[in-house]
Amino acid sequence: MADRAVTRTGKDEDGDITSLCNPNASWSPRKSGDAIYDIENNVHTYHVPWKSGRTEIRVVNGSTGKYLRTDRDNTNKNNLDDLPDC
Repeated sequence: MADRAVTRTGKDEDGDITSLCNPNASWSPRKSGDAIYDIENNVHTYHVPWKSGRTEIRVVNGSTGKYLRTDRDNTNKNNLDDLPDC
């Protein structure tokens, strides 16, 4: 199992996350569906790194299906929507 740092995200026209990216990593880009599989099956973990720590990326069951989200905290700098595009 690898612990993968996510520094960018791909988004569709509605702003939904379509992929997780890190331009310095050989696994990047990783489609959201594949990342969801990785997390749910303990294949890989994903996180957003930042200067004073990290924020885990997890799978959430929404009204339209499963999606990726970071845990809430006091900052928006690590939210998947706020990361630069892949």
